[in-house]
Amino acid sequence: MAAADSPSAALRRDLCSRGIRLAGKMRADVVDLLDAYVEQQGLDASASVAAMEGVPLAAVERWDEQTGTQRLLENLAAYRAFRALLAQMLEEQREQLGEAEAGLGRALAALLLQVSAFAYHLEELLRLESRGIPGEEEAGPPPPPRLSLFEQKLRGLGVLRELAQWAVRSVRDLRQLAKPSPATAAAPGLAESP
Repeated sequence: MAAADSPSAALRRDLCSRGIRLAGKMRADVVDLLDAYVEQQGLDASASVAAMEGVPLAAVERWDEQTGTQRLLENLAAYRAFRALLAQMLEEQREQLGEAEAGLGRALAALLLQVSAFAYHLEELLRLESRGIPGEEEAGPPPPPRLSLFEQKLRGLGVLRELAQWAVRSVRDLRQLAKPSPATAAAPGLAESP
């Protein structure tokens, strides 16, 4: 039986398909939240936000040369970082507006749950691939020190924009991982390798 037809390959494809749906839903929710965030924070939707420390960038050089495991590990590190950043944004949002804008807080909390669920989903894929899952301490640098109110707003805008890009990248990564490669048909699959 070829590795592409093995139960672990079928499970990997199923997990990738579910991950693609999760990432697509997350991206749609992020785009909706971006509109509300820009309006609530009084920002210009076309505002340019420079790369900020601690915010993972979705762009990658030589994307097509990455292995499936590299893709999963980079995604996991990014979503763990986003989980910390969104938690910080939610805390700052509550401090700034209290319960005055509960809708935005609920949307941020819901997005935080989606990011956490997606990170867990990536961990499941890594377990299937028989790879060790890096600890939380390897998720990246700690959140930046307290920022001014305007810097917090801009960082929040940057976090949401980059998260939307990561959702697109995650879909591409999971589609690539779900594809049976010529090597998996002739040799043991990633999940079956020692």
